[in-house]
Amino acid sequence: MKKLITYQIDSFTKEKFKGNPAGVVVNADGLSDNEMQLVARELNNSETAFLFSSDSDDCDGVIRYFTPKTEVPTCGHATIAAMYAKALEENLDSCVLRMRTKIGILPFEIIKKDEDYQVIMTQGKFELSPTFDSETTQKLLTALGLEKSDLDNKCPIQIASTGHSKVMIGIKSREKLNDLTLNLSDLASLSKTINCNGYFVFTFDSDKKDILTYGRMFAPAIGISEDPVTGNANGPLGGYLIQNKIVDYKENVFEFNGRQGEQIDKLGVVNVRVKIENDLPKVIQIKGDAVVIFKTEIEI
Repeated sequence: MKKLITYQIDSFTKEKFKGNPAGVVVNADGLSDNEMQLVARELNNSETAFLFSSDSDDCDGVIRYFTPKTEVPTCGHATIAAMYAKALEENLDSCVLRMRTKIGILPFEIIKKDEDYQVIMTQGKFELSPTFDSETTQKLLTALGLEKSDLDNKCPIQIASTGHSKVMIGIKSREKLNDLTLNLSDLASLSKTINCNGYFVFTFDSDKKDILTYGRMFAPAIGISEDPVTGNANGPLGGYLIQNKIVDYKENVFEFNGRQGEQIDKLGVVNVRVKIENDLPKVIQIKGDAVVIFKTEIEI
């Protein structure tokens, strides 16, 4: 019988029951893929992270991520949660941990301040796919309950990725963002055609100076009807905005705050920082707060 030290943590917030909940198992050594899948299904968060001891000299540990249905290569909010849980469990000082993920070894920075922690996640290589053709665009708009007139004309519909791809859909109105009429079945079917399971609808319609965008993210193909606050959407959004020359920046750095979860009362904020070389995104990082909801043991 193995006792799994398990946390439930809300990421991208300091207010309990807001932000994006993730499960974290901090002592996952020895678990099989099937056992991890069962734990993730039982916890029923959009993702659960599993922390393992290092498997080589070039990393400090291994992290894997499971939705209730399947394993995914990386996850923003579950990384924030996992590093926060690890920092608490081991009483860490500020440090950088190099963790092996399915998209390679990535540096995750833990910042200790006032006996609490923030986490900075360096994401994977930024990639941007060609714009959608008119037929695919129309299928997408219909599934999202959008009209072409709702779209922000300066924002092409494209797949952006820092390791776990999302379709970027810019629209004009925050009111429309919060009033989408979705066909989740059609979105899931479209995912098979475009080979991308996540749809990130965002808008610049913000009434707060420190918030650039509001967004919502849907991934029904992997069992996520709506993800409250998504690091692997807001991070790639930063690269998308730079590569498409939609925003200005100074001294080869672009930084902004993206807010998400308003419509489902799970508000959270992702701080995004993009380092730029030759007018292209080179390194994308997200930073977030976290708060523990509970800690328990699961016997397995």
